Formats: sequence, structure tokens, C-alpha cells
Amino acid sequence: MHMDSVGIIANPSASKDIRRIVSQGRVVPDWEKVNIIRRALFGIASTGIGTVIAMPDSAGLCLRASDDPNLNIKVETLDMPAYYVEGDTTRAAALMEQSNVGCLVTLGGDGTNRAVAKGSTAIPMVPISTGTNNVFPSLTEGTIAGISAGLVAQNIVELSLVSTISKLLKIDVDGGFKDLALIDVALSKERFLASRAIWDLSTLYDVFLTRAEPSSIGLSSIGARLKPISKQDNQGIRYTLSNENMNATSKNTTRIIAPIAPGMVTQVNIETWDTIDLGIRTVLPKRSYTVALDGERSFTVSAEEELSITLERNGPPIVNVDATLQEAAKMGAFTL
Repeated sequence: MHMDSVGIIANPSASKDIRRIVSQGRVVPDWEKVNIIRRALFGIASTGIGTVIAMPDSAGLCLRASDDPNLNIKVETLDMPAYYVEGDTTRAAALMEQSNVGCLVTLGGDGTNRAVAKGSTAIPMVPISTGTNNVFPSLTEGTIAGISAGLVAQNIVELSLVSTISKLLKIDVDGGFKDLALIDVALSKERFLASRAIWDLSTLYDVFLTRAEPSSIGLSSIGARLKPISKQDNQGIRYTLSNENMNATSKNTTRIIAPIAPGMVTQVNIETWDTIDLGIRTVLPKRSYTVALDGERSFTVSAEEELSITLERNGPPIVNVDATLQEAAKMGAFTL
């Protein structure tokens, strides 16, 4: 395999969790994901790429998408066992890096992209959002995403001009690496992983963010009401939620209004908040925690264990689709 191939990782379960039941979250059915992938394949093929490497998935999304007589591109499925769990995505990303895939198109939410980053932080990514409350991926049209990925994979545009190295939050337990998050780490009081998807703010009390985007929904939007922080900014933000009565008037509480889920705009009481700098390790008080990464409860920590969180800028490069197409057009890359 060589640099001029593009990888596709599509998560069939993105946009199908409990947040569809408790809020007005968008559901993206499999046929729509197939549609998006097919458009991406046409976009990739238009740049002259001959091979796409796809992750096997339970819904066969990429294979269904490639079933089009007008499509002139070879879609190879990774030779890997599929257990249809998050670990598949991580293994697929690692295999794609070993195969020298030049760019990766992902379909999913923050959780899907986090699983990708656990497998590879080297492959430039064009993340297409198909979930809810997403900050890392964008609502990019599939064709345009595919064209951008094809240009980047072939080094037609200079990667450093059209991408940003993403920030991440590194989580250590007792000094050893445990996990990572691309957007948010939330510490929850709930002792069980249960439905995994975080949707009830009253169970949270401490939140770390790599980005606080005013136009996002969820934990990032709360942070943005305190201080907007973009993916380019070399800092993050941390806030603690107050569990006092919503109508109570403690001097120390900052009251904001934010969209915490689709169709749910509510008052949020913030007890404390501050920015966090790159490379600074925050050690948390010892107690029992359930740790949620990028919106999903991931693991629990006991009161005997030391939990620490560090903001770093060593995640995967995120391709800016607009900048890529603008740069390519300026260079005459679309002139036949």
C-alpha cells in the first residue's frame, strides 16, 4: 500500500444512543451513511486515487456504498476480524497507518474519532459528523470531504497549510497512561457505566475541554459561555458544576444559559472555572469517579487510585476542507 490511498472508517452505531430518546437528537440511518460514503468515494475518485481502504463494519456500509456501476475506484476491506465494538475502529486506524494510508475519512461522532486517535495520531483526518453534540467532526458534504481527502493523500496541497494538529486530553491512572479524549473529559458521580452516553448534567461535577466552541452543543458549549477556545488556541478550559438549587443565589456561582443537547437550552450553574495550559498535569483529589470521555462513560476509578489529566497537542491532524479546496484551486489543481 502507498500514500496515495484513502481510508474510510464509518461507525454504524453513531447517532443511535440514548440521547435520541432524552433529547431531539438527530438519527442518521444506515442508508444515509451509505449515501454519504458513496458521495465521498466519487469525490476521492475524481482526484485520481485508485484505492480506498475500508474498515469492515456490521452494516457493510462501505461495501454497499461502493456498489455503483459509475464508480471507478477499488474499495479494499481491511483484513481484520470484526467484533463490532469500539476496539475495531482503533485497530483499523492502526492498520491503516501501517499501510501508509495518506488520509482518513471518518463518519461518526466525537467517540468514533477518539477511537481512531487511539489507533493512529499520524494520519490526517477529514471527520464527517453523523452523531449528536459533536465538536470534533464537521457537517461536511461527502463529495467535498472526499475531494479534500484525495488531495491531501497525494500531497497535492501542503498538509501544514490546510490542517491543524488536534489537541487531546491524556488520562493517567497511578502515573500510567489509561486513555485519551479529543474534546472532553467529564467526571461523573454515577458509579455504573449503564447506557454509557452522558445526558444528565446533574450527575457531572468536573469537566475538562480541549475546545469550547460557541456554536457547539453540550459540554463544549457550556465552556464556550465562560471563554471561547478554538482548536487553534494553545489552551483548554476546566469547569466544575454546582449542584445547588437552580434558584439559589450563592455569590460564587456563575449562571449561564447553554444548549446542553439538541432542543434543550437550559440554565447551568458553574461553581469554578479556569483555563488549562498545554503540558500542565492536573492531579485530581482521590475519590471514586466514573470518567466519561468525549460524551460516553468509559471507566471507573477507585478512591485508592490517582487520576491525572494533561492537555497535549499531539492528536491527529484535522484537515480544513475549505482551506484545502481554496489552496488546490489557487494552485490550479482542478484545471484539466
